[in-house]
Amino acid sequence: MSYYRPLVQHGDARPEGAMPLISGALWFTEVEVLERGAPPRVMPAGLLPEHVRHRLTARRATIAGLDMTQPQIMGILNVTPDSFSDGGQHNDVSVACDTALQMVADGASIIDVGGESTRPGAALVPEEEEIRRTAPVIAAIRAKSEVPISIDTRKAVVLAEALEAGASLTNDVSGFTFDPALAPLTAQAGVPACIMHAQGDPETMQENPQYADVLLDIYDFLSTQIDRLEDTGVVREQIVVDPGIGFGKTLEHNLVLLRNLSLFHGLGCPILLGVSRKGFIGKIGHAPDVAARAPGSIAVGLAALAQGVQFLRVHDVAETAQAVRLWQSVR
Repeated sequence: MSYYRPLVQHGDARPEGAMPLISGALWFTEVEVLERGAPPRVMPAGLLPEHVRHRLTARRATIAGLDMTQPQIMGILNVTPDSFSDGGQHNDVSVACDTALQMVADGASIIDVGGESTRPGAALVPEEEEIRRTAPVIAAIRAKSEVPISIDTRKAVVLAEALEAGASLTNDVSGFTFDPALAPLTAQAGVPACIMHAQGDPETMQENPQYADVLLDIYDFLSTQIDRLEDTGVVREQIVVDPGIGFGKTLEHNLVLLRNLSLFHGLGCPILLGVSRKGFIGKIGHAPDVAARAPGSIAVGLAALAQGVQFLRVHDVAETAQAVRLWQSVR
């Protein structure tokens, strides 16, 4: 099997015959062809199989009303006592709601609410507790804003309560492998879904992650899960994919994925990237203090936008929004 990674470029020096990446401002004239057990090779984009060309160039449908030709900032709102970066900061519903509204004012176009920490070593949270943490916050935000709200959960009963409270999107860090009832409920509700890759569960995922080929293994996982969601009734045009940086990956695994993000456009879905304040940024950037990792997080995010990624999931919304505006202006 061959995999095709567009070698993405931007700027006005766009040659005749260049193909637009997902009908946006980025373009490519060549692709890197990847095959298991073989060295990569470069091929003119004009030689792409027709179905691959369509997936790489077709305009993406809106997701929760958001335009996929523009970068979208997803603000992280953890209502947990133990998240690695902001645990315990939003336990009060009014504080959490005010934080979400401030993120919207700062430039977030969608808010991701999570009631179960998925940091390395985190334990499973009972469904009732996760609902208690998330549903009132979602309802409070919805009462004051029409901003799309993503529920970060692996559990169908949590999703059901979140949808009742006003959530707009299902975001499952297990890639819809944890709860078999989650995909059918997402389909029944008619909301978009984000499939994230994780090797193992949060409690054990960083003990010894291994892959035959991290890039292609994750591509295949996401492709399989897209097919499974489609079988339950979720349409591909409403599926977002996330390679799951830091979820069962070593530092080198993370870097391989980040260097090759454009490969995932071949799935025909928008791409979400969540790297905000993660451990590899602290290690490479010499920033042991989690709160001091905004510059590194933004640097990685802008590099991802240059590969056509549509969503950046971040803690530091105002700083990221400022950086994106400047990136767009000087690109």
